Amino acid sequence: MSDVFEGYERQYCELSTNLSRKCHSASVLSDGEDKKGKIAEIKSGIDEADVLIRKMDLEARSLQPSAKAVCLSKLREYKSDLNQLKKEFKRVSSADAKQSSREELMESGMADLHAVSADQRGRLAMSVERLDQSSDRIRESRRLMLETEEVGISIVQDLSQQRQTLLHAHNKLHGVDDAIDKSKKVLTAMSRRMTRNKWIVTSVIVALILAIILIISYKLSH
Repeated sequence: MSDVFEGYERQYCELSTNLSRKCHSASVLSDGEDKKGKIAEIKSGIDEADVLIRKMDLEARSLQPSAKAVCLSKLREYKSDLNQLKKEFKRVSSADAKQSSREELMESGMADLHAVSADQRGRLAMSVERLDQSSDRIRESRRLMLETEEVGISIVQDLSQQRQTLLHAHNKLHGVDDAIDKSKKVLTAMSRRMTRNKWIVTSVIVALILAIILIISYKLSH
């Protein structure tokens, strides 16, 4: 369900309840400035309700098929409710509304008044129920949002810990690389020293051999 559609739905339910109350108030007023002012308020409210219905219609048709079907079903109920409000407004705002109301009361008695009140109470109860459902959905959406936020925070914390672990491992690798470089330098120096010592020993041996040859040659000649 779209949050935008639910917002329009909540506004319409509140507006429908207020319009129903105003229509009932206007029906018991005598002709005069008060009634004209009330009728003007109702007319403005019905125009606003029409705008909300059109907005809900556009929003519902832009949704995914599953959510779209649910929203369009609700929209049909709201359109029917708005049509009923328009009929009530037309009856209240007609020039002979007062006379018509008197004739209806005389013909049908108090039973009709109870029926009208029951219808208004039913519409009011339906509007309140819709508001409660919208509030429940909003609370559920807020709960899911908070849970999602907590999960996101937990993931960020885990990633931060992993980053610290990787940085620590990276620093250790740098330390190992430095140790390897030092070992390579030591081994290279030892290798050079061994090579140099080998040449020195070889030179000494050659010199000794030459000395022995010279001594032997000297003795043989004398």
